[in-house]
Amino acid sequence: MLTGVRIVVLGGDARQLEVIQKCAELDATVSVVGFDKLERSIPGIEHHELEDEVLASADVLVLPVVGCDDQGKVSTSFSDLPIFLKKEQIAALPEHCIVFTGMAKPFLRELCVDNGLRLIEVLDRDDIALYNSIPTAEGAVAMAIRETDFTIHGSECIVLGLGRTGFTMAKTLQGLGANVRVGIRREEDAARANIMGWKPFMTTDLAAQTGAVDLLFNTIPTMIITAQILSRMPQKAVIIDLASAPGGCDFRYAEKRGIKALLAPGLPGIVAPKTAGGIIADVLIRLLLEEQNAREVEL
Repeated sequence: MLTGVRIVVLGGDARQLEVIQKCAELDATVSVVGFDKLERSIPGIEHHELEDEVLASADVLVLPVVGCDDQGKVSTSFSDLPIFLKKEQIAALPEHCIVFTGMAKPFLRELCVDNGLRLIEVLDRDDIALYNSIPTAEGAVAMAIRETDFTIHGSECIVLGLGRTGFTMAKTLQGLGANVRVGIRREEDAARANIMGWKPFMTTDLAAQTGAVDLLFNTIPTMIITAQILSRMPQKAVIIDLASAPGGCDFRYAEKRGIKALLAPGLPGIVAPKTAGGIIADVLIRLLLEEQNAREVEL
């Protein structure tokens, strides 16, 4: 149980609702800021404005998946009022407060360092990334179905990158009957691809692989689908770029060539916010309970 733990949730989207609900169910005191237009009623939560008094009592501060931008602006889907996290507000947090977010920009990292606060970026964790790769792959498949006039079954698909998202993406496409090739950057990944029944190639040879591609899914966050690559691709091909913005595709040249190229980061929060929020909530709660147990052992 989280009895006696005060959690402040500052902004966010539908994923945060799962965090709020699960923490409240475990008897945490949950205060929310930036949810004034929330239509759904969640028992046991307290609505507040962003005030130093609220932050000063926090044991945990939960920020959106992308904590805030480099000006301190916090995104929120449930309020029309802009929320900015300022230096003096971070300074109001007690020293023991833990700051949770998905990924932090330099602005937030520096604020936490300057104030001696522990910052946990949950998207860096393998368990979060692996679970998130499932809604990412499902969302990418949904986009592919919507944007094409042919079946994935029997289509020629390329997945660039064989990390956590790339692996799940390739496996999902294979399950739908696609012919899957995977672009790898390390020789040792060739064995993994071959064992799974995929055809591996080095990403340096990408230009030679795209002549007959139907669907190309990119997970590599560097410019890899260049104008040179795009010039060899058929116009009917569809590119779905799953890498974090700005992606790894020359979108300007793709449009010029008439190739449909879509940037689609953050799919878990779009296509499956309940599942994605539950994944984040479970990890957050587990970490808090571990902290709680460690303190009890020390006592």
